[in-house]
Amino acid sequence: MSVQRLQELPAVFDGVKLAAVATVLYILVRCLNLMSPTAPPEIVYQDTLLSRYLLKSCPMLTKEYIPPLLWGKSGHLQTALYGKMGRVNTPTPHGVRKFLPMLQDGATATFDLFEALGDHSTGDDITMVICPGIGNHSEKNYIRTFVDYSQQQGYRCAVLNHLGALPNMELTSPRMFTCGCTWEFAAMVGYIRRAFPQTLLVVVGFSLGGNIVCKYLGENRSNQERVLCGVSVCQGYSALRAQETFFQWDQCRRLYNFVLANSMKKLILPHRDSLLSLNSSSIADADLSRVSAATSLMQIDDSIMRKFHGYSSLNEYYEKESCVHYIHKITVPLLLVNSLDDPLVHPSLLAVPRSLTEKMPNVMFALTQHGGHMGFFEGAVLLPQRLSWMDKAIVEYADAICHWEKKKRWSLCERSGHGDTSQLSAEYRCHLLSLELLQYP
Repeated sequence: MSVQRLQELPAVFDGVKLAAVATVLYILVRCLNLMSPTAPPEIVYQDTLLSRYLLKSCPMLTKEYIPPLLWGKSGHLQTALYGKMGRVNTPTPHGVRKFLPMLQDGATATFDLFEALGDHSTGDDITMVICPGIGNHSEKNYIRTFVDYSQQQGYRCAVLNHLGALPNMELTSPRMFTCGCTWEFAAMVGYIRRAFPQTLLVVVGFSLGGNIVCKYLGENRSNQERVLCGVSVCQGYSALRAQETFFQWDQCRRLYNFVLANSMKKLILPHRDSLLSLNSSSIADADLSRVSAATSLMQIDDSIMRKFHGYSSLNEYYEKESCVHYIHKITVPLLLVNSLDDPLVHPSLLAVPRSLTEKMPNVMFALTQHGGHMGFFEGAVLLPQRLSWMDKAIVEYADAICHWEKKKRWSLCERSGHGDTSQLSAEYRCHLLSLELLQYP
């Protein structure tokens, strides 16, 4: 080899290094979605007095949502951090666990009750009734963070523990939670109504819990009594349509399907003895063996979950358990929140909330550019803040509705001759003026 060619080798190696670095940087930029611009949520709504008021009163819905700089624009990383940690610097709210051994089939529902840490800004007694995501309960970090923040804003919180999800708690009937059964949630809400006759309710559901609360509200008009509003975050609206997308590799959805199936197996299989020994006619040992071998949520649902309620097929189970057939019957204000980069909720499923807002003036749909599935982290370059965009947006919306409904009650009293806004305290009247609420009839 000539001396000249030997001298050229370092330059060649330097070029290869630069090309490798450029390739890695390109992959990182694409994977982390760093070039995606931040933007305010897309808000879909009908132009009503209420929606105008909400857009003025809820800056979280109209200002830019800015995720952490280096990784927050990746829906996968937002979802992974939520799945692994829930939230950071999680507080430990102190509550009381309640047991309700009176369901139709002998099951024992449980929920945790957390009292407010101060008065609500309206002065009213308000309870948030909360349904967590799949297989979750009140001890999950994202629930604890949301509860602590809500308590500080004057809300009592009741959090459902999904049937069979709490560690070290045996089943008392041959059944676990399913994607759309509202029995346990209804039992919790019934208890709250009886224990606190004056309380008003804000209904909140996360992920699968969003499906349950919307189905509950739409199942019976009486379920909406004393309900101020409902909020659903990151649900898919139709399990029947969603199941088809969970076998696609787009956005690694098939991989998420496998991971969720493993999580479900860890919940179900420890209850094997209870499910088989409680004289169940629907669950057999072979069903649980099929659960052990399952690699998808659909296989688990077909092997065992649909049988808890006697559905003859998987399609019937998904069709009957989805809120899409009930949500149009909800008449109270309803906020539906999703993220465009949620790897679990296919964009085609978002046609449901979009079409709903065209028909229903009480519904508002907020779609963020980033946030993943139940992430919505905010913060600087690396470390996210303790509170997420989701936590603050829900409480802000609930606060606005609480003030709106209180003003409506005072207006009705004034027109009927039983009261007038002059009877409001000076402090609260100033608060209404700051919200520009006194201008609304």
